[in-house]
Amino acid sequence: MANDPRIALQQLIAALERHFEAMASKRSDQDPAVEHAYEVLKDAFLDYEEAVDEKYEEWLPFELADNEEESD
Repeated sequence: MANDPRIALQQLIAALERHFEAMASKRSDQDPAVEHAYEVLKDAFLDYEEAVDEKYEEWLPFELADNEEESD
């Protein structure tokens, strides 16, 4: 986890870009590259959210969506 919100933000932006590239070049509906990019993006979002909370005591205006498959 990045404690510096600026570094966490840069990692989140990079994860968003990698996720976009994985989606744009996916080979199937279950492309492992997209799934991996999703997990990296999720982790980067959570790291950024935590860093912002720790440094500024602020929250982001959105949350991770619940994944129905995980709740089964």
